[in-house]
Amino acid sequence: MQKVKILQNIEAAGVIAVVRGNSPEQAFKTSEAAINGGVKGIELTFTVPHADQVIAKLTEQFGDTDAVIGAGTVLDTTTARLAIMAGAQFIVSPTFDPDVAQLCNLYEIPYIPGCMSVTEMQTAMKFGSSLVKMFPGNTLTPKMIGNVKAPFPQISIMPSGGVSLDNLDEWFAAGATVVGAGGNLVGPGDKGDFDTVTENAKKYMAEFNRIKGN
Repeated sequence: MQKVKILQNIEAAGVIAVVRGNSPEQAFKTSEAAINGGVKGIELTFTVPHADQVIAKLTEQFGDTDAVIGAGTVLDTTTARLAIMAGAQFIVSPTFDPDVAQLCNLYEIPYIPGCMSVTEMQTAMKFGSSLVKMFPGNTLTPKMIGNVKAPFPQISIMPSGGVSLDNLDEWFAAGATVVGAGGNLVGPGDKGDFDTVTENAKKYMAEFNRIKGN
């Protein structure tokens, strides 16, 4: 049941902040700023130095809240295991890897692989992925969600790449379950401007709540 509960929390979050960073401190502060602005989903990528330590710190600080902390850019089972042991509640990859899928299934952790074709999505579903990342979103566009859902109405899709305040409504209108937002949301954190990250997060969540009628 753990996996189901986490997926429900991801869907409730609505917006997942894809956090990169040049240092662990920068990545942590960017994540913290996004959460303070109301974005409750964090995908801390393994392009961040010592990403597992940042994940552990985030889960320690926000473990008793409704924030959901996951790991991104997970390319292999070693990294997936490291992330899970650090407390990651979900695993995101830019591509699909069957070994990572099986490891995540073992630990009841949602695996959200990047898929660019219907065949890749079907394969991911066969390996237990209840939510797939449509990546890169700015190449595939919102129309693809409807096209995929025609033969696969049961699929849940998280577009990532190219998601912004200006097109958030288009993604959800097309049928997105949740969206991943990177530079447009948390980019200012790369320059140490964490206040703007918080303000961006507030704007994203205000728009999300408007779309959902919350």
